[in-house]
Amino acid sequence: MSKQWEEIEHRLKLRNLKLSDYNDVAKIMSTIYKSEDGVWTKAEFRNQLRVFPEGQICIEDNGKVVAGALSIIVDYDRFGDNHNYDQITGYGKFDTHDDEGDTLYGTDIFVDKEYRGMRIGRRLYDARKELCENLNLRSIIAGGRIPGYAKYAKTLSPRKYIDQVKNKEIFDPVLSFQLANEFHVRKVITKYLPLDTDSRAYATLLEWINIYYEKDEKLIGNKSIVRLGLVQWKMRRFSNVDDLMQQVEFFVDTVSGYKSDFCLLPEFFNAPLLAEFNHLDASEAIRHLAEYSEEIVSRMSELAVSYNVNIIAGSMPEYDGKKLLNVSYLCRRDGTNSKQYKLHVTPDEAAYWGLQGGNGIKVFDTDSGRIGILICYDVEFPELGRILAEQEMDILFVPFWTDTKNAFLRVDTCAKSRAIENECYVAITGSVGNLPKVENMDIQFSKAAIYSPSDFSFPHDAVVAQASENFETTIVADVDLSLLTKQRKAGSVRNLEQRRLDLYSIQWKQKN
Repeated sequence: MSKQWEEIEHRLKLRNLKLSDYNDVAKIMSTIYKSEDGVWTKAEFRNQLRVFPEGQICIEDNGKVVAGALSIIVDYDRFGDNHNYDQITGYGKFDTHDDEGDTLYGTDIFVDKEYRGMRIGRRLYDARKELCENLNLRSIIAGGRIPGYAKYAKTLSPRKYIDQVKNKEIFDPVLSFQLANEFHVRKVITKYLPLDTDSRAYATLLEWINIYYEKDEKLIGNKSIVRLGLVQWKMRRFSNVDDLMQQVEFFVDTVSGYKSDFCLLPEFFNAPLLAEFNHLDASEAIRHLAEYSEEIVSRMSELAVSYNVNIIAGSMPEYDGKKLLNVSYLCRRDGTNSKQYKLHVTPDEAAYWGLQGGNGIKVFDTDSGRIGILICYDVEFPELGRILAEQEMDILFVPFWTDTKNAFLRVDTCAKSRAIENECYVAITGSVGNLPKVENMDIQFSKAAIYSPSDFSFPHDAVVAQASENFETTIVADVDLSLLTKQRKAGSVRNLEQRRLDLYSIQWKQKN
C-alpha cells in the first residue's frame, strides 16, 4: 500500500523555466490549442527565456513541467488598449520587451489537463503578482481568451456574455478563473487572436493593479510604519498653566523618546485649571478656562517642534464672546497648526456649559499619513468617519472624556466599528482619576487603545494595543499604513470598495 502511494505522490515545485523544458511545454500547449499556431516554436521559447528569464515561470512535478506562465515587460503606452497579440509580442519575437517598461504583460499560461482542479493555475498567478510587486511594475495586463463564448455567440454579444460570466450565470474556463484571481476586465478586444474560433476571435483585456506601485520611489519622506504614542492622562490639581505644561512636556518627552510620530492627549486634558474658577457658575468657569487655550496651543506647538513629534492636543474650550466651542489642535512638528471642532455636543455639555457644535470636518495631511480627528461623542456618529474615509484617511484620532464605564464603552465600541467599516486605524485615549472640586468633571474612566481593521493582515482581535483601565500610562505602538492599501484592494471583505453607491450615499451639507 505504501509503495503504491509513493508512486503517485506529487512533488510540486515552483521555479523558472529552462530551455530543456521545451518539450514538456510544447506537449501541454499542443493539447490545449487546436492548431500548431498556438504552440511556441523552440526559437521563440529560447528568445523569451533570453530577454526576460525571470518572467518565465513553471511548476514541475517530480521533474516534469506540468504548468507554466510566460510574460514580458512592456511600456504599455506604446500599445494602448487596442492592440492584438502579435503586435504586443512582436509576432513572437518578444523584441517588444522593455526592461524600463511599467507593465508585466502575460503572454501565455497553461496547465496540463491531468492537473486541472488542483489550483495550480492560482499558484502561477500568485507568482506573477509577486514578480510584479518586486519589480515595482504598475500592473499585470493580459489578453484573455473566452473559449466558452462559441456556445452563446448566436444569442449573446461578447459584452453580455462577459457580464453573465461575472455574475456566475455562465462558467468560462478561462475568464471565470481570471476573475477569481482579482483581474478585472478593462474592455473587449476584437481580432486579438484571429484563429481562436472558440472565442470567435474576441478577447478580454484583463488587468491586475499592483497597489504597492510607486511611480517615483522616494528615499525619504515615504513612511509606511507609523508609531503612535497615546497618553492616558491622570486628572490632578495644577496651580497654574506652567504646572500643567510641565506634566504635558513629561509625556511628550516620553513618547518622543520612543521616536513616536504622534502624541495623543485626551479631551479637556486642561480641565484641572477649572478648580481656580470653582466659585463661579459652570458656564462661566469654562469660559474662563478658554482664556488659557491660546497660550497652551502656542506652548504645545513649541513642544511639537522641539521634541519632533506631531501632537494632537486633546481638546480645549474656545470662546469668542458669542459662541463656546470644543476644539482639538493638531500641532505638527514642522511648526504648523490645524484644528478640528467637536460637531456634536452631549445634552449635559449643552445644559451645563452652553457648549455648541462646530460646522466643518476635514482630513489633515501630515508627514506620517492622512489623519482625522473626532472628539469623543463625534465618533458615535458613523457618517463622520465615512466622510473622512472618503477623503483617504489613514488614522483616526479620538480624544475623549468619559465619567462612567458605560459612557466609555459607547466611545470604545464605536471606535472599533469605525476602524472596521472605514478600513483605517483608530487611536483613542481619555483621562483617569478624580477632580473633587471641579463641577461636572469630578470623575473619569478611560482605557486607551489602538484599533485596526479586522482581517488576516491585522491582529486577530483587531486590537493593536490597549492600556489597563484607569491607570495613568502611555501606549506606544506601530501601525503599518501599507496594510490599509492591501486591505482596501485585496481584503477578505472591502467595506469601502463594495458600498452600493447606486443605492445610497452620504452628503455633507455646507452651511451658508
